[in-house]
Amino acid sequence: MKSSTVAAAVVSDNVLKVSTTEVESILTVSTEAMVTVLEIRASEDDPENTALRIEITGSNMTDYQYALELAPIADAAEGDAVYKQGEHDELTVIIPASSVKNMIGSSLDIPAHAPAGGLVIRNPNTPDPLEGLELELSGELPEKIQAVLDQAINPMLASHGGSATLVGVEGDKAIITMGGGCQGCAASAQTLRDGITTMLKEALPEISEVVDATDHTAGENPFYS
Repeated sequence: MKSSTVAAAVVSDNVLKVSTTEVESILTVSTEAMVTVLEIRASEDDPENTALRIEITGSNMTDYQYALELAPIADAAEGDAVYKQGEHDELTVIIPASSVKNMIGSSLDIPAHAPAGGLVIRNPNTPDPLEGLELELSGELPEKIQAVLDQAINPMLASHGGSATLVGVEGDKAIITMGGGCQGCAASAQTLRDGITTMLKEALPEISEVVDATDHTAGENPFYS
């Protein structure tokens, strides 16, 4: 579904097994989103036997990323969640088994402010940014913080041309600055506040605070100018 507007990406290895016969709704589809999906589905060769399939494909440190597509209901695999949505059960939803656990309680809706349309997934679950990583941490706190930056955080930021640098440590506070494509990016402050802070505190519980020392008036796209 090319009209989808969604945000997310790490899928847990702990797959929640769900019967493909009858399950509770994992993700609910709003009335407004239903209209959009059914309009798109109407162009399919066999709309009545076509389902909306939603899968978690990864994460961007703080949110999951998704793939939305229309697929034959018969293509549902063993363990996938398959259920009906709509006032008259007019839409079948398929959630792959690997995505069920991390999508429970989510909803498919239209954005609050989206003149161009689109769809958005609102998910109360958040990814574990350190899942699957085996960090090698040694030395004093500054060395440990640098290790987390090098091994976990900067590889993620590098995909956006950005980076995070340790400026210094004051007691149990880590002072971080964003650079590269992250400097001046409107989302960098949130990335540091929600993503980097979460990862550092989770890896190093002795950290009480992460201070943003980024000059947000600089960079290619300053947003505090």
